[in-house]
Amino acid sequence: MSITFEKVSAFKRGTLLDLLTDAYSFDSRYEQAWYADWQTFDQFFYDNLQIADTCGFITVLHGEPIGFVSWDPRKRPEYVEIGHNCIALKHKGRGYGKLQLQEAVNRISQYEVKQITVTTNDDLIPAQHMYEAVGFSRYQVRRNANSDDFVNEHIDYVYPLNRCQSGE
Repeated sequence: MSITFEKVSAFKRGTLLDLLTDAYSFDSRYEQAWYADWQTFDQFFYDNLQIADTCGFITVLHGEPIGFVSWDPRKRPEYVEIGHNCIALKHKGRGYGKLQLQEAVNRISQYEVKQITVTTNDDLIPAQHMYEAVGFSRYQVRRNANSDDFVNEHIDYVYPLNRCQSGE
């Protein structure tokens, strides 16, 4: 397994959008609902490469980008929230997502932060299993208030770090 974790800036604009589109291609409803948000995210990260390279990375297998993860550190020291976390469809189910998530946890744990949070939905059962396998605990399940959305419930997970040294 020749997996590396590389800076977003090492890849061309559109790579994150392409990976998200591919990762969720198993159900066209994801692209229909979120494509515009994915475009905005890709544009933001490529317009702000310092943020992209600090708050995310691309997972590479034999020179090919196969996934990525990003996070938002603005609520430190209380928590850092994982945002996008995806693996290309043809590479799902091989343990790459778990490796990618563990690398993100390792990087985030270098911050002064109490916990890492992430949200998935009731439809993404493999993602739920992956978060739990890495050590995240289910914190709460929230009913989706958007009746136009196909997702029924959002599931919030936490990963306690207990490393905050901000005067406690």
